[in-house]
Amino acid sequence: MNISCLLTILDEAFDKKSWHGPNLRSAIRGVTAKQAAWRPAKGTHNIWEYTLHAAYWKYVVRRAITGDKRGSFALEGSNFFPRPQDSGEGAWKKDVQILVTAHQDLRYAVTHMKANASEKLLHMIRGAAAHDLYHAGQIRLIRRLS
Repeated sequence: MNISCLLTILDEAFDKKSWHGPNLRSAIRGVTAKQAAWRPAKGTHNIWEYTLHAAYWKYVVRRAITGDKRGSFALEGSNFFPRPQDSGEGAWKKDVQILVTAHQDLRYAVTHMKANASEKLLHMIRGAAAHDLYHAGQIRLIRRLS
């Protein structure tokens, strides 16, 4: 698979026009901090947590491409990050920016990866796009429930 195709798949799942409907970025567009913090039920994740979860896995895939060591993610911890800690709009926007930056960093890594990337790595990159779409659907559902 060529780099251009991988970037198209990643971008359509994240922030470019796609045939299937809302991508991840459009799923959170217009969401307020209050909406992002709302939980459909006790013990479930909210939009805020899904947003950072998606950012974290973009970081994991980027690390797999670059070989970077663990520990450079914007937040301490891994996978799911309990949110909100600060329920203000500024905190929500800051965490959305973590997602945007993680996507940009992943794109950069894909653009500069070796041409002979393993099938396992290509599978991870395609999976990152599928992961965005999966959580975009969850976020859209939570928005309708709130």
